[in-house]
Amino acid sequence: MGNIHLLPTVAGWVGTAWSERGLVALTFPRPHREGALAALRDESGCGANCRGGSAAGKWLSTLEERLNRYFRGQRVSFTDIPVDFSLYRPFTARVLEIVRHIGYGQLWSYRQVAEAAGYPRAARAAGGAVRANRVPLVIPCHRVICSDGSPGGFGGGLPLKQWLLELEGVRPGPAGRYQLTNGPVMR
Repeated sequence: MGNIHLLPTVAGWVGTAWSERGLVALTFPRPHREGALAALRDESGCGANCRGGSAAGKWLSTLEERLNRYFRGQRVSFTDIPVDFSLYRPFTARVLEIVRHIGYGQLWSYRQVAEAAGYPRAARAAGGAVRANRVPLVIPCHRVICSDGSPGGFGGGLPLKQWLLELEGVRPGPAGRYQLTNGPVMR
């Protein structure tokens, strides 16, 4: 259990799992430590990949500090937090690398993500890759929506997706649709 760490945040307890290469799993906030730990075990899929050395040591306090700032509505970036992409298939890893760089308050469509990944006709497959994300917030999959501006799906549920977008100052228009960011803007 040395590679599993629970972080207290202003939004609740966040579970993290680490490998030698980086972050393997991150849970959405839970009201209690036990809930974060259970979610980490149930949802992370890290299993044997969480054994061995850990990259967590130098990054835990940084991640905790940034999560707290994020949940207070402050602009933060998680792009320097190491993520272990070796657990994903190459296409999924490529898509998640693209999503990882969608900036705070920006919204991309699944089609924009697929195009930026080099697969312009693979919007649906990009959606599947986004669903495979085990480190939400660090890889901000909540910033990916449908081309028509509808929010699309979300592993944490639609109310959580809307809350995260609202934290970033993004709100839907009168018809309940969001405005996409104009073109890929990588940071």
